[in-house]
Amino acid sequence: MKNLFLALLAGSGVFVQQASAQTEVIKKNGYSLSFTNNDPALDPATKQKLINTFFETYPKMAKTYNKDAIKTVSLAIDTAYKGVAATGNARIVISSKWTHSHPEDVDVVTHEGMHVVQDYKESVGPLWLTEGIADYVRYQFGVNNEAAKWSLPDFKAGQNYTNSYRITARFLLWIEKKYKKGFVKEADQQLRAHTFNQTIWQQQTGKTLDELWKEYSENPALPS
Repeated sequence: MKNLFLALLAGSGVFVQQASAQTEVIKKNGYSLSFTNNDPALDPATKQKLINTFFETYPKMAKTYNKDAIKTVSLAIDTAYKGVAATGNARIVISSKWTHSHPEDVDVVTHEGMHVVQDYKESVGPLWLTEGIADYVRYQFGVNNEAAKWSLPDFKAGQNYTNSYRITARFLLWIEKKYKKGFVKEADQQLRAHTFNQTIWQQQTGKTLDELWKEYSENPALPS
């Protein structure tokens, strides 16, 4: 999903809080979610699933990847937003149109919640990796991926690690299984600390990024 780490969503016009918007704050186990909805047609069941997904996945992601992650997050269902979802400054915005057309895709909250956990700010890392990590973590912690018909795609000729999102996520999963368990966590930590550079691939796996991708493209099967 579109990632706006460096933008205030309200200031950029991504989120428009209408007069009719309703906001409620839900607190659970030390975490707080401020849920704003300006779509009167939002299915209450979908709303509850989104809230449940946040409280199911966000604490696990924070515990695994960033114990200092903010504990207060905002989530808005916005009729004015034309994309799918975006995140910035601990605020997640999801298109109401998307929730209507993809009611089972509640793990959009997992992907966007991981962006809050990542909190890279002015990261020196590549965007394709940031988004690949978020989809890898959705694969790792998602609660409704199967029902949403969301999965990591099989490798196809012509793909590249820079394709981002699920394509990159599957490549990261292959690295985790074949070369280095914990690689994603290490990359995430370096990106947040602004110490990330291209030597990480060889340091962690013994091969360069391009060498890894070449091997992956020639034999993309995921080790058991």
